[in-house]
Amino acid sequence: MRRFLLLFLLSFVLLSGCTKEIKYTYEEIKDYPPEIQENIKKAAVVTGMTLQQVRYAWGAPTVVKVLKPTPDGKDRVQWEYHRWGGAFKTILRFTDGRLTEIVSTEPGIAK
Repeated sequence: MRRFLLLFLLSFVLLSGCTKEIKYTYEEIKDYPPEIQENIKKAAVVTGMTLQQVRYAWGAPTVVKVLKPTPDGKDRVQWEYHRWGGAFKTILRFTDGRLTEIVSTEPGIAK
């Protein structure tokens, strides 16, 4: 019985990390281009998305860092997402509010 309970709890924890959580309403994304809406619905992020669009797709980041501006004075920020208890890490870098770089150790995340 103890072994079954442990297996059940482990399965619950692992599967709960796979559930999709809606982080937006239709009204909030309806004015975005269709391809951006589809990415948000699929919980996918791609370069060119805004900070808000990424937040709709993935929710709030685990860590936010303000980076040094670019040589021409553009603002830069880095969002980090730690998943599966820190086993995977994805770094998203934004320049002037647009996603410009994706670095990830998580399988299936476009780089």
